[in-house]
Formats: sequence, structure tokens, C-alpha cells
Amino acid sequence: MYLLYNILILVAGFLLKIMALFNKKIKLFIDGRKQTFFKLRQAISEKDEVTWMHCASLGEFEQGRPIIEKLKLKFPNRKIVLTFFSPSGYEVRKNYEYVDVVCYLPLDSAKNAKKFLEIVHPSLAIFVKYEFWPNLLKELKIRNVETLLISGIFRENQLFFKGYGGWMRKSLTAFSHFFVQDENSKQLLNSINFNNVSVSGDTRFDRVFEITQQNNKLPFIEEFINDKYTVVAGSTWKEDEMMLVDYINNKASENEKFIIAPHNINPKDISELKTSILKKVILFSEKPFDLAQDAKNLSDYQVFIIDTVGILIKIYSYADVAYVGGGYTKTGVHNVLEPATFGIPILIGPNYHKFNEAVDLVKNKACFVITDAKELSLHLNHFFQFEEKRSEIGKLAKKQVLDKTGATAKILNYLER
Repeated sequence: MYLLYNILILVAGFLLKIMALFNKKIKLFIDGRKQTFFKLRQAISEKDEVTWMHCASLGEFEQGRPIIEKLKLKFPNRKIVLTFFSPSGYEVRKNYEYVDVVCYLPLDSAKNAKKFLEIVHPSLAIFVKYEFWPNLLKELKIRNVETLLISGIFRENQLFFKGYGGWMRKSLTAFSHFFVQDENSKQLLNSINFNNVSVSGDTRFDRVFEITQQNNKLPFIEEFINDKYTVVAGSTWKEDEMMLVDYINNKASENEKFIIAPHNINPKDISELKTSILKKVILFSEKPFDLAQDAKNLSDYQVFIIDTVGILIKIYSYADVAYVGGGYTKTGVHNVLEPATFGIPILIGPNYHKFNEAVDLVKNKACFVITDAKELSLHLNHFFQFEEKRSEIGKLAKKQVLDKTGATAKILNYLER
């Protein structure tokens, strides 16, 4: 199977180069990897002690981030390499200040795995949530590198738990310890004779709680809201936006404000979204640079479209209700913990079952699943009218975050043993 896997990796690499000619995201994927080994050689010397963390994308980075920042404080002389698989993670965090180098993970060929680990020579490797690359794991085991999985999630339908998945189960022997999110993941690993497992929970709960302790003020958002009831719709896709626009155009009161932060911010999609809204709307890119000196008054607008990245979580701190997008896509709903940590009722689409935090929020009636535009309108209208109910539900959401903090401390205790 390893031979077939390696052939497929080589074929995938060839096909991706062709696809990059027609797809901007895949072009970033390919072009970024051309710089990986050069960047690593520039940043890492043979004498350095190195910790390497790998994240698939931005969501996994947020899970790994608390560990990175605590390790950097405790071991300031240890170098940290952060790798991403996806451009959506790398492009946002390529200048992250707590690590020494950020780069793309090379495709998992046997040659690339050896070359990568020869340059990085980590004493500690950390994988976040998932991403099990057989050649890299094989090399880590050969080199006897301490390797951890943090915030891991395992499901019965994964290859590890199939009769024909022996070659992938073998890859898991590279891990020194598994820190998983739930008891089900622990039991699944135990069932295939991996007992080096701890249920630590999800480090994202620590991360989002820490965010509530920082300065989240955004003066331009305060100017726009002007003390009015506000719905924040984050990480929205077209399916989400169609329902939101229907409510805004046909049912929303003039006393409701709406902030929409789309998942994709390419100019064409943003322009289409803006023109579909009949109420007074402004883009982040159009807002006045200096509110005190510009005659354009943000409070005059009813809808604010955020055509930039990196500020959504701060915007959630101003919400009365949050709609989190992605629940109508194949990949599923986006991060529900960010609004939950601020004590806000949450609305999502139906594809959320792969995310334990969303499942628990729904189960505890702090988050509500929307199946169509009619349901969205009913919920938004209800929340607009009943402030006390909003507050009760928001407290349930915040409590779930507070009750599940502590995963970072458990992992650090293991590393300090």
C-alpha cells in the first residue's frame, strides 16, 4: 500500500501543477511550496533546538496557537517551525510573530519527508487535530522524534478502524501520545491497541476564552452600530447570504443592524452581495479612514460588509446574535466558539455534526439549526423582540466555553514531565 500511496502522491503533484494554471488557490498551493526548503534553511541551523507544529488550515492553527504561545514563553530560545497544508491558513498567518518560520508543508513524498526533517531536525513534532501523513510519520518514528497529536478527533469511518487499514494504523505508531477531544476518540484508539491516549479536550476553548481578556474594541464598529441591536453573520457562503439578504430586504426593522463577514472576499462576490441588498450598505474597504474628519457617517448605514480578514472575532464581541456560515456546505459550519465565548445566541446551517463544539451547543440549546429562510426569519425576529431570552441563551453558550477550558494546561504538563 505504501508503494501505491507514493505513486498517488507523485501523480497528485503533477496534476496540481496543471490545475494551478487555472485556479488561483491551487497556484498559491504550488508556488508557496517552491519556497519551503529555502525558507527553512535560512531560518534553521544545525545547532538549533526545534519544535515543529503542523496545522491543516486556519481552524487548526487556532487550536495549536495556545500551545505555541505558551511554549515560546517557557522556552524562548527554542525555535518554532509552523507549517500549513492550506493556502487559507498560510496566507493569513504567514507573518505570525510567535514562530521563527511559517511555510507550507511539502507534499508527502518519501523524498520530501526525508529532506524536510533533515533540515528542521525537530526534537518535538506536534500535529493538530488530524492530518496523518504516512511518509512524514514514518520518518519521525525512524528518527525517534517525540510526536504528539493535540485536539485530536477520531471517527469510526476513518481508515485506521477498517480491516484493510493496517498500513495507516502503522503510521499512528509514530505518535508518542494522543491528546484527544472526547471519550469516543479514546475508545476508538484503544480498540486498535493504542493506549497512550488522554482525553484533554479542545485547546480552542482556551484560545477563545483568552480572546475575551484582550482589547477587542473597534471604534468603526461602534460608530456603525450606534447602540442598536446587531446581527453579526460570520464566514458566510452564498447559501447563507441568500437567506440573510431575504430577511434584511423584506423583514428587518430599521432598528436592526447587520454586519456580514463573507468567507470568500473576492471583489466579484462582494459586489454581487452588496448589490443584492436593498438597504443602505457600506463595505469595510469603503469606510472613512478617519471617522472624526470624514463626513461619511457609518451610523447612517444598516448593513456593513467586511471585505477583509482577521477582525471577525473582535466583531463578534459587538453582536446581539451571531449567524455562523458554512452549514450549507460540504465541509460544514465554521467556528461557533468565537461567538459563544462572548455569550451570544448562535444560528447555523444543518451541516454541523462533525464538530463536537457545535453539536454540544445545539444540544444545550445555545445554538439553533436553520434549515431554510423561513426558520431564519422566525429566529431573528424572536431574538430581536426578546432581549431577556437572548441573554439567557448567551449565558448558556459562554458557560460551555468556560466549562471546557484547560486542554492547554494538560498538554503542557505532559511536556514538562
